[in-house]
Amino acid sequence: SRGLGDVYKRQVQEGLNYRTVTASATSTVNSMFLNMVGIDSIDAPAGGAAEERINNVEISLVLDISGSMDSNDKLENMQRAADEFVDTMITPDTKDLVSISVVPYTGQTNAGETLFNALNVNQVHDYSYCVEFEQSDFQAVPFDFSKQYEQAQHYEYSNRYYGSWANYKIQNPWCSDKETEEIKAFQNNNGSLKTVIDSYAPRTATGIHYAMKWGAALLDPSMRPVVSSMIATGDVDASFEGRPSNYDDEETVKVIVLMTDGMNVNQYRIKNWAYNSTSEYAHWAKYSLWYYLNNYVYWQNRGDYYYRKNTSATADARLADICQASRDAGIIIFSIGFEINDNPYAKGVMSNCATSDSHFYAVEGVEISDAFGAIARTINQLRLIQ
Repeated sequence: SRGLGDVYKRQVQEGLNYRTVTASATSTVNSMFLNMVGIDSIDAPAGGAAEERINNVEISLVLDISGSMDSNDKLENMQRAADEFVDTMITPDTKDLVSISVVPYTGQTNAGETLFNALNVNQVHDYSYCVEFEQSDFQAVPFDFSKQYEQAQHYEYSNRYYGSWANYKIQNPWCSDKETEEIKAFQNNNGSLKTVIDSYAPRTATGIHYAMKWGAALLDPSMRPVVSSMIATGDVDASFEGRPSNYDDEETVKVIVLMTDGMNVNQYRIKNWAYNSTSEYAHWAKYSLWYYLNNYVYWQNRGDYYYRKNTSATADARLADICQASRDAGIIIFSIGFEINDNPYAKGVMSNCATSDSHFYAVEGVEISDAFGAIARTINQLRLIQ
């Protein structure tokens, strides 16, 4: 309580992403010993300050939409959880501070035409926009803009309807050709992000490492010219000019949330002799590989058409490399293993990718909402410096 002669002052300073409150008080108190020398009272000062600073947040939300997500309502549970995550992170107060890049993946990751064209890619078709990455690409976060990358083939490795003429067309290419399943980068609109997430359908195969490479590279400062060009075309909010921030920017938190319900698979490709002309690109965009082989190629010749580009173990090693490079750069990685509790190997792969054991979540069913919620709360705590 204030006494006679007390003086109390409070000052509030506010800016775009901070609020500082300072308070000072002076109270007159009776002296116990100084009155012997003629000083009956003294002023006792006190003061303090508190600061709430809202950090910029850059998030890559990497989501599995592989074929196995079609079982046990996994896709629907993931979509609901991801929607809630978006709503928690992006509010009217934070929409100019928080950017989210959603990176869906199957056997490959469709960057979309804009991001695809930002790289130097040897484009041979326009059916989809996936990029092939080699071992060295996973050992560093940024893209090499001086390097020429190869475009991924547009084809479907397999089709369950081998004998049905009505189902010869490819249905689930390894690189999705759906516009809604392209990467949506540097977004801050809840409605549009949730509409895209809710449109996902289960596809085929699992290539976690490709998606993780994209998720990491989208947080690297080398992407600034790409963001600026997307702002100029109206694809990104102007408030994100200058993003991604430097890694040592104390006012920015960079986060990857990586989710999967399974493991990387062996990666197969059509051999070059059968995939090197416009007519062949069109052919494999029409016929699934195994439908064609089963119906038109003698069994002893089928192996001449395709090869194994890399194994699941190779893919896991490349995932580990890009996770390590991301952590070394200062990116915080949360990983979610969705219904993989019966697969210790998959749990180990996902746990090893995360920043720490406490950043890894192994969940079942609707528990995925709890995982996304816990991650959102942790990110928001990182954003507040008391």
